[in-house]
Amino acid sequence: MLRAPSRSVRSWLTALVAGSVLVGCGTSSDGSVSDKAKPAPKTEVTVEPIKAATELTDVNGVKISLEKKPERIVCLFALCDDILTELGIVPTATNSALLAHPRFLGEAEAKEVDVIPGGFIAPEVEAILSHKPDLVIGLGDTHGKLTPALKGATTFWAMQPETWEDSVGYLRDTAALTGRTAEGEKAEQVFRAKLAKAEEAPSDKTALIIYGSDENFGVATPEGDVAASLFPKIADYPWKSRGVEGSYSLEEILARDVDVLFVETMSFGGADGKLSEKLAKNPLWSKIPAVKNGAVHEVNSEAWAKGRGTRSLGIVLDEATAALR
Repeated sequence: MLRAPSRSVRSWLTALVAGSVLVGCGTSSDGSVSDKAKPAPKTEVTVEPIKAATELTDVNGVKISLEKKPERIVCLFALCDDILTELGIVPTATNSALLAHPRFLGEAEAKEVDVIPGGFIAPEVEAILSHKPDLVIGLGDTHGKLTPALKGATTFWAMQPETWEDSVGYLRDTAALTGRTAEGEKAEQVFRAKLAKAEEAPSDKTALIIYGSDENFGVATPEGDVAASLFPKIADYPWKSRGVEGSYSLEEILARDVDVLFVETMSFGGADGKLSEKLAKNPLWSKIPAVKNGAVHEVNSEAWAKGRGTRSLGIVLDEATAALR
């Protein structure tokens, strides 16, 4: 059975992983974007100005107050790393592997960023505080329990993104608190332009995102998965959340005639093989149109499953639209 993810289920599964933009135009010979190669979106994309602030109420109603612009920021989940990269900031420490992605810092530079021991679920408080952070950013339903231990020593910001709109809101809020307003506006504009372009030419193909490490994999649904929240307007994506206990059977998925399948392999403690290769042992798997037609795409789970920010979502859009043509 395929288990449809809720907010907490999704966070828990991605937690077990050991370790873990350009506006849509053509590219010239020097790697720069060529507006002549591909026209800009017909929909005009503008963003609201961001105003610097030391206190605000975030997109989910959490109040944040700082004495000054934070200079030392510790990231406890990948959205934080994504946002800081968009703003031109390198986190003081992290427990995500996202920074090693070539569209972020790359492997060499990422190794220069300290890693918080304890993993995603139980990052060590002493290690966090040893970096003397001005701000610690974590995932609310996973790291909220750290609040008492961090209180008085630093400011803890519990984020809880569920859709791409939430991620954009957190980008704007972080840009305001760090004073990187121009960088925040640019990152939002680039992402919105890319999304508008994809929405102007939606695919009629049926798509599906699945994630996991073995046969007990989940279906990413728009209600609680940020990457999946992009899909309803760029493809046929008929997958709705069925709650924590809900699930999709392989027979149901087969019946939907999935044309393009995106697979997020979650490894548990090391290279364990691709999820698509494990599912190939199931005779029903080979009957799915996407499998029969060679349209199964193993994607980078750091960006697709955990990144959740505008840079990661830009990667999702680039890869998804290319596969859905």
